[in-house]
Amino acid sequence: MSLNTEHLEHCLETLESAYNQLLKAEKSTIDYEVFRNATIKGFELVLELSGKLLRKKLKAYFASPKEVDQLTFKDVFRHAAKHSLMTTDEVNRWFEYRDNRNTTAYDYGESFF
Repeated sequence: MSLNTEHLEHCLETLESAYNQLLKAEKSTIDYEVFRNATIKGFELVLELSGKLLRKKLKAYFASPKEVDQLTFKDVFRHAAKHSLMTTDEVNRWFEYRDNRNTTAYDYGESFF
């Protein structure tokens, strides 16, 4: 199964651009806040899109697509490792991304920047 990753690639470019602008912005300015918010939202979007694309890829390994739809985010990545779509190290890195996403949702990234 071939996946269309154009939207994900565009979101990654947007995230990188927002982050680069954040690094250039002076703290306590409105520009800093705008780019910080854009970076956080971009990060969340990339994370969610990646999970959705991986779900689509995993459906070939299950008897029913509904089984994949019922997996938690982390279970999707566990199954990706089980079916050699990702390495264990890559899966662990994605777990860290997910944990960071949960933190950003709580404090909107205050602890990251």
